[in-house]
Amino acid sequence: MRRVILLLATWFGAGYSPVAPGTAGTLGAIPLLLLYSLLTAVMYGAGLGALALLACWVAGRAEEILGEKDSRRIVIDEVVGFLVTMAYVPITWVHVLMGFVLFRGFDIAKPFPIRMMERNISGGWGIVIDDVVAGIYAQATLRILVSALDVVS
Repeated sequence: MRRVILLLATWFGAGYSPVAPGTAGTLGAIPLLLLYSLLTAVMYGAGLGALALLACWVAGRAEEILGEKDSRRIVIDEVVGFLVTMAYVPITWVHVLMGFVLFRGFDIAKPFPIRMMERNISGGWGIVIDDVVAGIYAQATLRILVSALDVVS
C-alpha cells in the first residue's frame, strides 16, 4: 500500500523531478484532463470531487511516509488544482496552455487566502486545499480571458 500511496502522491514519479516538481506534476495532469474532457459535466464534477477526496487522503499518508510536512514530492494536489482550473472550460491547446500558466502562477504566488490556508490547515486537507483555491482563481481568470478572446475574434 505504501508504494501505491507514493505512486499517486508523486503522480507516477513527476514529484521526483529535480527541478520544479509542482510544474512537473501539473504537466502530468494533462493526460488525465484529456480523459476527463470526454466526460459529461456531471461526471467531470463527480470525478473531480472523488479525486480531490482521494488526494487529501493520499497526501496525508504520503506526508507521514516521507516524514516531511507538505513535501515537494507530493504533487497530486497540483493535479487536482489543474483539473479545477480546466473544469467546464473548452479543452483546446490554447486554453490548456493558458490554464497551465495561470494555475502555476496562482499556485506559486499564493494570493490571499491561499498562503494562509497552506499555513493553517494541516495534513492532506491542507496540502490539497490551497491548490483547489489556486485552481478556482486560475479558472476565473481563464474564463475572463477566454471570453475576452471570443469578443475580439
